[in-house]
Amino acid sequence: MAITAGQMYGVAGLISAYGQSEAMKAQGIYNQTAYLLQARDTLAIAGVRSEMDLQYAEIQAGRLLKKAEVEAQNYTIAGNSLLKNMRATNAAMRARAAASGVAYGEGSVAAVQRENVAATYRDVGITDLNALTARVMGFEDASAMLQSAELQNILTQYSAERQAGQYEMAGAAGRRMSGLMADATLVSGAIQGAKTISKV
Repeated sequence: MAITAGQMYGVAGLISAYGQSEAMKAQGIYNQTAYLLQARDTLAIAGVRSEMDLQYAEIQAGRLLKKAEVEAQNYTIAGNSLLKNMRATNAAMRARAAASGVAYGEGSVAAVQRENVAATYRDVGITDLNALTARVMGFEDASAMLQSAELQNILTQYSAERQAGQYEMAGAAGRRMSGLMADATLVSGAIQGAKTISKV
């Protein structure tokens, strides 16, 4: 039995529909792969960004701590200078009193020295408190900066994971849709081919 032109046309239509169907499936796989790559890149970029942000925060926190330590040392130096000046002032008073024949361990000379010592130690106490405050505030600022960076990294990572999930869902949905379209194209081609062949 010879194959008619109509039958060949019907079979060619069926083969064409099968080819289109497979091309649609391949396009769906390609699109899904592209979405998966976008998801992977989104997560990788978020990871790099988080790491860089944390490194920057650590550097800034280190600078804050160093600045606070320098400030605390300056207060300590100021306190030491107050003590040095007090000793020099009291020594000068004793020397003048001794040169003038006055007993420097008694009377007004001793009272002035005691008042000088009391005032100096009050001032030294304030500089010590300022030094401690500088250290504590520097530590708190640095800690807050690091905590903020860590929180921001969590939010960045969460956002990236959500976006990556959306890409993965879009890729899977696109592949399913192209699969359905491919099946519909194949069925439509088969029906058309069968109609063409049956007319002969």
